[in-house]
Amino acid sequence: MTQYEHTQIGHVIILFVAAALFAINAIFGSSPRRESFLVVSVVLLITLALFYKLTITINEETLCASFGIGMIRKRVSVAEFAACGPIRIRWWYGWGIHLTQYGWLYNVSGLDAVAITLRNGRKFALGTDDPQGLAEALRSAIE
Repeated sequence: MTQYEHTQIGHVIILFVAAALFAINAIFGSSPRRESFLVVSVVLLITLALFYKLTITINEETLCASFGIGMIRKRVSVAEFAACGPIRIRWWYGWGIHLTQYGWLYNVSGLDAVAITLRNGRKFALGTDDPQGLAEALRSAIE
């Protein structure tokens, strides 16, 4: 049974990729070196498929944060949670997966996140547009 499920769409990521594809086509659409720009377009589309949304699901046993079509994900046993709390991240942390002062950050949009500390001392953060709801779901899963 799922206790919490929330999906956040990365609207800015989608707009950025669409604008980049439009610009590539407008500038290089009739170029003799069109093949190399076609490769760039394919890479952008793959990136979009992998990172256009972040879905966070919590059930009795596991937290799962999966990006896009679900090929990139983080799974953690609920039994490993020690603490959590809403945080506000810096704008320059950006989107995607990268190391921050809160540990690894998984984010597709916005400045809100929930910092999670595991029993072994490791930390990570999940970007969300529902920080209070996610933090409450995590706290109830810890108890």
